[in-house]
Amino acid sequence: MNRERLYKINAIVLKRADFGEADRLVTVYSLEEGKLRLLAKGVRKPTSRKAGHLELFTHVKLLVAKGKELDIITQAEALEYFPNLREDLLRTGYAHYIAELTDGFMAEQDKNPQVYSLVLESFRRLDKGQEAWPIMRFFELHLLTLAGYRPELFVCVKCREPLKASVNYFSVADGGALCPRCGEGKDGATALSQGALKIMRFFLTRDYEYCQHLRIPHNLGVEVEAILRRYILYRLERPLKSTRFLDKLESGGIYG
Repeated sequence: MNRERLYKINAIVLKRADFGEADRLVTVYSLEEGKLRLLAKGVRKPTSRKAGHLELFTHVKLLVAKGKELDIITQAEALEYFPNLREDLLRTGYAHYIAELTDGFMAEQDKNPQVYSLVLESFRRLDKGQEAWPIMRFFELHLLTLAGYRPELFVCVKCREPLKASVNYFSVADGGALCPRCGEGKDGATALSQGALKIMRFFLTRDYEYCQHLRIPHNLGVEVEAILRRYILYRLERPLKSTRFLDKLESGGIYG
């Protein structure tokens, strides 16, 4: 095969779908090329050597051949398997959520090494059994930032005045927080407590090493998660399969 038609990438498997009788379409996010949809020929055959290296959420090294419509995976070597992301149902749900958001917010071949690192580190933390709530909120806020949808949390999105230490408001349509004067009575704006605002600011401006040790009261955890869920759904303009799955799993509560 002509070497000019081949390229190597380090990638994370986000999604898979059966294609034809024995093939599979694989969506990955790669360090070198961003998000790609690739064809894995014959991977569903019992004799396929690539199959075990292309499991969901796997960190993998790929050799890819350029094709007319879809590029083709010719070799696959797993670098990290993250077994707990497939064996623990709740962590499977979180991993699906991370993968679905990455797929939803990132365009094909939109290269962003920071997104690649964010997904990879989030999978590593989940696989190690670390507390999921800070992992997920850190991921959401930083993916939104890298995708160009960072919510405004420091000044009012309408009057641009710095937000004061009081109950403010949050508007998904306006892209962030509103001061009491601009937010009170506004259609679609919901109250944003001082505590929830502080938590989201903290997660946006600090490294994960600091965020993971922050103790979040139950009520504030619920508020922050709900705000980010609404904002993400508004930006994606479609429901998420992974959130329905997580809602069922978390019905007993996940907060301490």
